Amino acid sequence: MTPVIDTHNLIQYYGSTRILQGINLSVAPGQVVGYIGPNGAGKSTTIKTLIGLLPDFQGEVSVLGLDLRTQAMEIKRRIGYVPENAALYDLLTPMEYLNFVGQLYELDSTAVERKALELLRLFSLEYQANDRMTTFSKGMRQKVLLISGLLHNPDLVFLDEPLSGLDANAVVLVKQIIRQLADSGKTVFYSSHIMDVVEKISDRVIIINSGEIIADGSFTELQAQRETGSSLEQLFGQLTGSDGQNTTAEEFIHTLNQ
Repeated sequence: MTPVIDTHNLIQYYGSTRILQGINLSVAPGQVVGYIGPNGAGKSTTIKTLIGLLPDFQGEVSVLGLDLRTQAMEIKRRIGYVPENAALYDLLTPMEYLNFVGQLYELDSTAVERKALELLRLFSLEYQANDRMTTFSKGMRQKVLLISGLLHNPDLVFLDEPLSGLDANAVVLVKQIIRQLADSGKTVFYSSHIMDVVEKISDRVIIINSGEIIADGSFTELQAQRETGSSLEQLFGQLTGSDGQNTTAEEFIHTLNQ
């Protein structure tokens, strides 16, 4: 089975700073991959490289069986991407923005109109479908972003903190959408700081620290490797050296009370 993501010694720089130290990664179709790490570990850099936004990388990368260096535009047509923050052209309405996205993917305009209205309804935005997005909350914008990233029904979806700003009902819905995307054979590469969500919905968890993969496996496998019944949050702390947070919190409260 051809991997949908395959990297060999992926190295990436920001200026003179080496961010990714040599990522080796193979992702099979139909997996939900939770990609987690501390701030600055290289999570977003990895995703932006894989989707072709940071083209000056070293190493070998294929996405959906296509070479990222020579076939980046074809890859971009076939993937979905939902960033944590993105410009939404505030003066547009959700329908205008989604029609614009549909044109970029060369989708039938009638089909886009029908699909966009239905997807907005499922996210409880049907009554705001023709309102300017200047007044939208972060959560409402995030819903529009999620729809725009999935509108063309891609086989591979990259999600970078997709739950940011969402209300509780929308979080539950997005978790179910991610699971059902994978159940239908699609692949989801998912970066988040919300450990309990990653633990529950991921088939595979990859932990990156300082630009290197330090753990890779199902949550059960990672528990077995550490010989502990810890939660993913606790495992993450142990592996990244940030497991002293309870003591830090106590010191914080002590300082407040002085």
